[in-house]
Amino acid sequence: MTLETEPAQEARTVTTTCYMCACRCGIRVHLQGGQIRYIDGNPDHPVNKGVLCAKGSAGIMQHLSPARLTAPLKRVGPRGSGEFVTISWDEALETVTERLRHIRATDPKRLALYTGRDQSQALTGWWASQFGTPNYAAHGGFCSVNMAAAGLYTFGGSFWEFGEPDWDHSNYFLLFGVAEDHGSNPLKIGMSRLKARGAKIVSINPIRTGYSAIADEWLGIRPGTDGLLVASLIRELLRAQKIDKDALTRTSNAAWLLIDDPGAPDDGLVARDGEGHPLTLDAAGTVGRAFDPARTPLLGGTATLADGRPAVPAFQLMAARFLDDRYDPETVGPETGIDPATIRRIAAELAEAAFNSALELHIPWTDWQGVRHETMVGRPVSMHAMRGVSAHSNGFHTCRLIHLLQMLLGTIDAPGGFRYKPPYPKPAPPVVKPAGKPAGVVPNWPLSGPPLGFPTGPEDLLVEKDGTPCRLDKAFSWEAPLAAHGLMHLVIRNAWAGDPYPIDTLFMFMANMSWNSSMAVGETMRMLTDKDEATGEHRIPFIVYSDAYASEMIAYADLVLPDTTYLERHDCISLLDRPISDADGAADSIRRPVVPIEREVRPFQDVLIEIGARLGLPGLVRDDGSPRYPGLYPDYIVNHERAPGQGLLAGWRGKDAECEALGPPNPHQLEAYMANGCFWRTEIPAEARYFKHVNRAYLDWAVGMGFLARPEPVIHQLYTESLQRFRLAAAGHGPIQPPDEHRQRVATYFDPLPFWYPPFEAAELAADSFPLHALTQRPMAMYHSWGSQNAWLRQIHGENRLYVARALAERQGIADDDWVRLTSHHGTITAQARLMEGVNPDTVWTWNAIGKRSGAWNLAPDAPEATRGFLMNHLISDLLPPKAGGYRYANADPVTGQAAWYDLKVRLEKVDAPDRILPTLGVPPGQPVRPKRLSYGGWFAKKKVPA
Repeated sequence: MTLETEPAQEARTVTTTCYMCACRCGIRVHLQGGQIRYIDGNPDHPVNKGVLCAKGSAGIMQHLSPARLTAPLKRVGPRGSGEFVTISWDEALETVTERLRHIRATDPKRLALYTGRDQSQALTGWWASQFGTPNYAAHGGFCSVNMAAAGLYTFGGSFWEFGEPDWDHSNYFLLFGVAEDHGSNPLKIGMSRLKARGAKIVSINPIRTGYSAIADEWLGIRPGTDGLLVASLIRELLRAQKIDKDALTRTSNAAWLLIDDPGAPDDGLVARDGEGHPLTLDAAGTVGRAFDPARTPLLGGTATLADGRPAVPAFQLMAARFLDDRYDPETVGPETGIDPATIRRIAAELAEAAFNSALELHIPWTDWQGVRHETMVGRPVSMHAMRGVSAHSNGFHTCRLIHLLQMLLGTIDAPGGFRYKPPYPKPAPPVVKPAGKPAGVVPNWPLSGPPLGFPTGPEDLLVEKDGTPCRLDKAFSWEAPLAAHGLMHLVIRNAWAGDPYPIDTLFMFMANMSWNSSMAVGETMRMLTDKDEATGEHRIPFIVYSDAYASEMIAYADLVLPDTTYLERHDCISLLDRPISDADGAADSIRRPVVPIEREVRPFQDVLIEIGARLGLPGLVRDDGSPRYPGLYPDYIVNHERAPGQGLLAGWRGKDAECEALGPPNPHQLEAYMANGCFWRTEIPAEARYFKHVNRAYLDWAVGMGFLARPEPVIHQLYTESLQRFRLAAAGHGPIQPPDEHRQRVATYFDPLPFWYPPFEAAELAADSFPLHALTQRPMAMYHSWGSQNAWLRQIHGENRLYVARALAERQGIADDDWVRLTSHHGTITAQARLMEGVNPDTVWTWNAIGKRSGAWNLAPDAPEATRGFLMNHLISDLLPPKAGGYRYANADPVTGQAAWYDLKVRLEKVDAPDRILPTLGVPPGQPVRPKRLSYGGWFAKKKVPA
């Protein structure tokens, strides 16, 4: 099906969904005479309730950017030169289809499809499966996979977009590493509600900007030590016996018995009966099934199993770890930069808020075992974390430590605590396993499942018999076993090196991988252009790239497929992907075309579906070979079913819109969404809104909505048995074991209990050579590299500075706007300094995504973004220093493969002003003429259109 934009009228307002950051706020686009007059927030929308930030309002200038691509491009000059000719869509589609047809018929994994922050991964991942390549991922691997994986393996949920604090009842709010760009409108709204009620906000962040600046207390922690601080808080709570023992025994595996048989193939696994039920030790000293209402399980002690072997509760091992003096505040304080007295006080405040603040909702509910509770007892402590925690090589375990702290306090989905957003909670971990084992990658055949998933043991890895990775990015191999989002930051290097194998075509969408989204920028640009000395051919043979704008990556493509802006196309924000739910209701939304397309560009989703139909991919053609979705992406949104009755959108399903969540396709579904402000939302029943993981009403409701297969509880994993299975393989047990060179790494970092270890770069480099930490944050007015081409937003951040603690700068004779050199073990950059107080004294930082390569984004050659802006990425290596034998692991978390952007260590020195700070780039053809002064609104003044 195809929906045309409404005919131009003199004045009209169209609702849609913003695309200027990850919030996905509802917006109203006001048009006058067919042109956009202004954009404001939709007051009826559940995400932002009418609030709109600078980014959202500036969407006009994003749509009208001079950097917009105008037609398909074919490279005619050297790769990287920016020399292209415009071609027709027929030629572009035939070129890519012919190439992909040959790949699919011979070796499907020679196509690597990687997409950026496009919010349509429900389509792109499914498309990769239909093609038959395991080489698919999106940007989460260098953004948030630590956050997602740690939460999903621990309690079936996550920070980020899949949960939120209880804004109405929380009295104490801890933020870990939260900058102001992600979730900005919902967080601003929520935090204003907390402050209005007098709740205390504590922000833990090396940098005091944004949310940290308005917090009641700021803890300027040393980067990468958040987990050490949390471990010390846990120690203090255990010492004071301020933990929720009832929640731990009823809703977690804290009391489950673990086999204590060192050297045995099942050592450390959960002790189970003959039917697979976990066992616990009770007060009578007997061993029996967990969660038996007739028994009172113990959190400590030693049990004797039926075979005579000893077993201990998981909680006992956890308590022994964190009661160790290693986590004493006196020891932790100097390492974190937080005063020991402050650590003790914060622990006491958490205990006071959780256990001594009266919070009880008079809402009866029934738990999963049928026990009725007359009230909902709250623990009004909530937490939130983001990339400041995630983007470290110790981020997975740091995130798990934060979740352990929540579990001990009993705050997860309790009134006042962290709350799940539907479709979460999921089983911990989710049941989906990654597809792409060697026998499952077959010419002209789809994968047996999705290319991304959640391994629970060595048998789920995608490795050859000798342990060699099956995927180009080495996700789900022994180097990154739980890489639930893939490792996008390694794709270019591995494709260039032919490691673990060469590919034919790299197909990327909206991923600025030659610049802002790449580590080791100089090396990356070289690898994109490098040729094989023997053959003279590029080491990455063919690169297809799709984007709406002339980013730095455009110059390295052989074929450019130009995308639309978000105001010219349909999009789907799906419950199968990244929905807009809140803790009290499930919700999803769409985007719709607001203005007609006036260039030779097409929505990437349309292009992908057409390519799939031309290739005859099984899910994209009918039995007779005709396209299954002739109306392209809008048609797919409405008519595609992932399972019977389950589509991308949950609202107004069924022929007569009579179904919710599950039901047959409705041919008029998009019209129903547009009539409702482009979103759908349904309320969770009142008795089901808290304790979702063990609440019978919620579990039944979630099954009816298709979120869960069965109404079974989501048991919180204080001890993660899946990790122990990998450790046992590293110890030599089982048929699938890591190669010898990876054994110690797996044994160390796959600890089933969370722990803290120093970030790799800090641990491996001499502190006197590189004494400072270096970080980036995205400002509230920018998002990735999209915003700093925007004429209105550039007036807020047109260039960036290196922010330095005033005391540090004064010791080195550095004043405001002096030029300084930053040197890492990998590279050197120059920048101008700006002195400030609110920063950890051992840390320098800057705003990310400001520095641009001259010639990109159709900016003027002397644009401040290119002449005075800079990019920290030039200093960050994508590989760690070599190990014994010369092997270099990725600069990433060893469990998930998350890119360790924030492990960077540097030294700082004052220098003279340089002639130039960033390299130049040719300008792709077909760009609009760049006006000398970029402004908007004159048409309305000339027409004397009233406000």
